[in-house]
This record gives sequence, C-alpha cells and structure tokens, in this order.
Amino acid sequence: MTDKRARNEIIKENSHQLRGTLAEGLQDVVTGNIAEDDHQLIKFHGSYIQDDRDVRGERAKKKLEKAYSFMLRLRIPGGLTTPKQWLALDRIASEYANGTLRLTTRETFQYHGVIKSNLKRTMQAINGAALDTIAACGDVNRNVMTAANPYLSKAHKQAYDLGKAISEHLLPKTGAYHEIWLDGEKVEEKVRKAGKSEEPLYGTHYLPRKFKTVIAVPPDNDVDIFAHCLGFIAVLEKGEVVGWNVTVGGGMGMTHGDTNTFPRTAEFLGFCKPEQAIDVAEKVLLVQRDWGNRENRARARFKYTVEDRGIDNIRAEVEKRLGYKLGKPKPFKFEGTGDPLGWRQTLDAKKDEDKKWHLTLFVENGRIKDVPGRTMRSALREIAEAGYCDFVCTSNQNVILANVASKFTSKIEAILKAHGVSTEVSSGLRANSMACVSLPTCALGLAESERFLPELLTSLEDSLDKAGLRSDDIVVRMTGCPNGCARPYLAEIGFVGRNPGLYNLYLGAAFDGSRLSKLYAQDVGKERIIELLDPIFLKYAKERKSGEHFGDFVIRAGLVKATTAGNNFHDNIKLA
Repeated sequence: MTDKRARNEIIKENSHQLRGTLAEGLQDVVTGNIAEDDHQLIKFHGSYIQDDRDVRGERAKKKLEKAYSFMLRLRIPGGLTTPKQWLALDRIASEYANGTLRLTTRETFQYHGVIKSNLKRTMQAINGAALDTIAACGDVNRNVMTAANPYLSKAHKQAYDLGKAISEHLLPKTGAYHEIWLDGEKVEEKVRKAGKSEEPLYGTHYLPRKFKTVIAVPPDNDVDIFAHCLGFIAVLEKGEVVGWNVTVGGGMGMTHGDTNTFPRTAEFLGFCKPEQAIDVAEKVLLVQRDWGNRENRARARFKYTVEDRGIDNIRAEVEKRLGYKLGKPKPFKFEGTGDPLGWRQTLDAKKDEDKKWHLTLFVENGRIKDVPGRTMRSALREIAEAGYCDFVCTSNQNVILANVASKFTSKIEAILKAHGVSTEVSSGLRANSMACVSLPTCALGLAESERFLPELLTSLEDSLDKAGLRSDDIVVRMTGCPNGCARPYLAEIGFVGRNPGLYNLYLGAAFDGSRLSKLYAQDVGKERIIELLDPIFLKYAKERKSGEHFGDFVIRAGLVKATTAGNNFHDNIKLA
C-alpha cells in the first residue's frame, strides 16, 4: 500500500524525537551544510539553514559550495527581556552572527549569518542568558505572542502570564535539544525502556504544520489576533480579565497560482474562564494534531482544518475533549493593529509612585543596527548597561523600553539623542510598516522585502505629501514571497513578491485587522506602484468620510471588493 503521507511525516517518524543526525552533522568540518533530512529537523530546534543568495552565482562559477549559514530564532513568549539578557543577546550578535539584532513579527529575535562551527556555541550562549530557541520553528506551537508590554496594565500582565504558561505547557518534551546543543544527558533510551513517551502531547509525528498562538488585550489588536491558529482576546470588567474569547483558524500563507490555498481570518470558537485557558489551548492543539492534513503540506495548517471541517465540528470536538461547553463570545472592540509610538504611562497604577513610563521606539523592519548618524544598537546597549528599563519586542517589529522610573526618562532621551535616534517617524505610513527578511538569505524569497520597502516608502511619502496624508496612519506590509510572514494580507496596502522587482499589490484590509485584503494589481514594480497609489491617495484625501480608514475607503470607492472570508480571497478580482 502506497504511503501517501508528506515526506516531512516520514522524517519526523524516523528522527528519534527530533535527533536525526544533527549531532553527527555538526562534527563534519568539510561542509557548512547538514544532511537534507536534518534541514527539516533543525527547524524544531529554532533554526533554518540558509545561504547568501547575493554570492550564490559567483561561488558556483568557482565550484564552491553555497555560502551556508544558519538563522537562529529565539523563543521568548511575550517578547520580554531583562537588561542583562539584552546585553547578552547584543554580545552574541557580535561574536557569532552578522552584528545585528533582528526583531521578528513574532515578538522575538532572529540572528542571521551563524556559521555551522559557531552554531553550538551560539545555542549555549543563548542558554547562558536563560533563554532558548526550542520550538521557535517547526511543526509545533511556536513562540506565543501576547499584548505588547506586560507592565502597561494588570490585564496586560495577565495576558503575558497566560502566554508564558501556554508556551511552557505546549513545549516539546524531547531531550534532543539539551543533548545536541547543551551536552545534556541522553534520555531517549532511558525513557523508552521505562515504557514512556518523550512526547506525551505531540507524539511521534508532532503537528502537521506550524501552530501559532496569540493573546490580545482590547482595544489594541497589536498581535493580529485573526491571523493566527489560536487566539485569546481578553474580556475585561473594571480592568480585570474575567475570561477570554477564543478564536481559531487564522493563517497567512498561500501559494501563488494555487487558489486552493489562501490566507484566512480566524473564527470565534467561544468564551472560556481564566482557569480554563491552558486546557482549551491544549485541546485545540490536539484536534489539529489528530485532524490536520498529513498528506498535503500546502493544506496542513489549522486554518484548512477549520475551513474543511467547519467551526461547529471543531467546537464540538474541542468541547468533547474538554468535558465541558465553552460560553458564547463576549462583546469587545479593537481599534487598530499598530504600536502607539512614543511615551506611554502605566494605565491602572493606583499610586503616583507606581506609575512607570514606557517608550515604544520604531525599528524599521525590525533590524537593530548601527549606521552612520544613527547608532540605535549602541544606544540600546548603553541604556541596558545603565539598567534603566526592561525591553519588549513587539509583534510589529518595534521595541519598548518598559517599566522606566520617571527620573530616568530624560536620561534615556539624552542617550537616544546622542546616538541620533529619534522618537519621531517620517510618516504614518512608515510607522505602520513591516517587512520580512526575504533576500538574500531566505530560501523562499522571490523578491526583495526588507531591503526594498524603506526606499519604496520614501517615494510614496511624496505622494502622501501631495494628498496631505503624511501624518495619517495607513498600514503597509511587504513580503518577498506569498508565505506572509509580515502578514501582508491584513495590511491596508500589501505587497507580496512574485519575481525580482515585481509584486502583487493588495488593498482593502481592515485597520483593526479583522478583514483580509483583495488583489488590486499583479506583477508591478516600483514605478507602477507609485503610479497606481498616487491617485488613490488623492482620492482618499478628497472623498473620505470622517474617521474612515484607507482600507474601508478603497472598498466603498469600488476599487476592490471586500474579502469577507478566506475562501473568497481569490474571488471578485478586477485588476487595475
């Protein structure tokens, strides 16, 4: 009988709980590569193998192997780090990576350019900072995102605590990570002889695909709740979390030209009490483990399980496993998906001395580095050395200097000014922008993203000036491929790479993150993008209603049809 399972399922089955031949591959000094099957397994350990595509052709001419290196992604639920941890991560960037810290769209850090001979040293240095990379990638529950800044209010702290608890509860239990990277005791044989499983939750095959969990505190939808497999929305009474609205079935990725794949916004599963949330998270994950598609990885995400089975069947199965019914979702309201930049004060402190300050800094595309005239990395290092604050990575690729005493705010501002770091951003469009890494390192990249978006935004700001819209908040996101790491299909203006220099242009997503966009133009380059958007900005400025956001306007103006569900994302398209 033919085994119809996807190849990854066989790799996981034969991996001895994610060990594969990773340990042996690290010892092979002849190549910077690792075994092909291990390319998949190392993802579970928080790493992807990559190569520098800028030099791929040149090296091929010289008959050299590709310039292999590894990307490492940390697991930091809620994105919170101490000053000591920040300094350790900064030091690792210099010693083992490419000298930059990259904030991802999942509230954590990535390192790029780690060569194989430094991979284990880097893992051990991360462990020395009381952090890890396990389950930051792979077919497991990945880094849990929570509403930015646990110090902002009691509700934000409750969201953060839940995120950490879910992250720990759904963490793979295999000893492979500690054995391979931290020289830990080999436990596989001991556990097997005891008649137990190293993975009581995930089993031999883990999940069919990656699984993403997020937690939001209204009115901010800063985690893009509807873009994820599982979401918890805080229901508040007098500032206290009295329960969580649960969402399931969101996801961003698709494949160009395959209308059987599409981004999808999550649906409401129900309402749970605070003490039920971890149980609910586990049972939802188990439904995906058992019901998810293990034959076609393009249809293996939980969003397709929900789409194919239907939300009512998913709810019934979750409740069966829980042994109790979920409540009906409670009322709430989101106002936007961006980060409020600049200084904010703790929202619910009872005493003046308890009121701390929090500064959200815009980090273009999440890349923290020093450039002439603007040495952000050095500024943040100096602030960490002084111990003025904790640091929070946001899901919008920004950083929050959190929990700052009033007496230190002016000192922080002075350090930033001395390093040329402004708390101002050139436009509302740029302040609400995100881009994935893409070229030169991401193997999936079809077009530039991180390296191109700033240049494009500078040109679009000229169009904004003509329309008088420079200060208006408009959400724009770019990815170099259709997998959607920067969540472009939930941007009011979304760009998705098709070929070098060419993008699909999407319009019409909701400012609060509740509605997907629609394809407006295909295979457009920089000049054509400006040519298309320039008159739309002018039209928006002239004809918008009071308080009407850009994404809502382009639908009302008839430029695109509204995407009411993921399964009609490819429908009713009229290209410009």
